[in-house]
Amino acid sequence: MKRDMNVASSKDSTTGDVPIVKATRLVKQVPMGDTLLTILHGVDLTVAKGETLAIVGASGSGKSTLLGLLAGLDVPSEGEVWLGGANLTTLNEDGRARVRGNLVGFVFQSFQLLPALTALENVMLPLELAAKPDAERSATEWLQKVGLGARLSHYPKQLSGGEQQRVALARAFAGNPQLLFADEPTGNLDTATGQQIVELLFELNRAQGTTLVLVTHDSQLAARCHRHVRIAAGRIDQDDAA
Repeated sequence: MKRDMNVASSKDSTTGDVPIVKATRLVKQVPMGDTLLTILHGVDLTVAKGETLAIVGASGSGKSTLLGLLAGLDVPSEGEVWLGGANLTTLNEDGRARVRGNLVGFVFQSFQLLPALTALENVMLPLELAAKPDAERSATEWLQKVGLGARLSHYPKQLSGGEQQRVALARAFAGNPQLLFADEPTGNLDTATGQQIVELLFELNRAQGTTLVLVTHDSQLAARCHRHVRIAAGRIDQDDAA
């Protein structure tokens, strides 16, 4: 389903609703020697609240770069990104971080756990940084939900890859985000473990009613999402509702 994103307002032009993510005319360029390499070419995209969206494409197509811009982890060379109604491109890094802290959870391919912290401390940390009440209780409950109630005091090096990704899922959902960004969440896992993580991810996502934006090269994982956007050479060449 093609989306017309030429309007500059943060509201959807057909429904009047504010999408949870909106990107207009995104360009991302990075220096390469004496020239600029263009990774994204004028990308337009909206994500409605409650959607599950898979961003797919070959390696080097720009899908992870797009995810980073949508999440405010990076800034575009041109264009605008709106997240939860806030224009990220008008904010500094502290401002973008505040928006992310209020709205967003992350799951990464490389887990991104702090090695000096236990599983419980890794889940507690973002809750404490956001001054959430009862951080230890909440983190404990989420680790129990992902099947790690007996591993609270274990450090990442003492956990398998699948267990580390379960910690990452608990950390992502513990803050009750409205939006979850997942970048190749099964990329470092074997097939069987990856399938278990996928089932857990979608189970938690359904239970929490979270909007999910998922970057993957795995067609079976992408098929679990209601909508698919394909990127080729830095441009969206397909946007379908499944």
